Amino acid sequence: MNRSLAVFAALNGALSVAVGAFAAHGAAPPVKTLLTTGGHYLLAHAILAIVCAFHGGRLVQIAGWLAATGGLIFCLALCLIIWTSTPAFGAVAPIGGLLMIAAWLLLAFAAFRQGPGALAS
Repeated sequence: MNRSLAVFAALNGALSVAVGAFAAHGAAPPVKTLLTTGGHYLLAHAILAIVCAFHGGRLVQIAGWLAATGGLIFCLALCLIIWTSTPAFGAVAPIGGLLMIAAWLLLAFAAFRQGPGALAS
């Protein structure tokens, strides 16, 4: 198990719940969609990172870090757009998106390269 990745992913999961709760209960309608999107992506990639932390070799662990970091950057960029009223933070969100895509592609590569049981090694 990669303890650091598991802790980071779990904290991302907690943050995603907080962002989602704010979106559901405290956000004005115009920003609700941005917060909900950020929270969903952060949670999905926190779960992926947790799975990677507990299962997998080096490539899978790297995929987990990419997923967790990308999800956090993406979510925080959307939150910063809202909290600072600075649309320029929208330029940061694609960095998180690219990291999340890279995580999935690396995971696919690891599974292809290592064959059956790649995610459990």
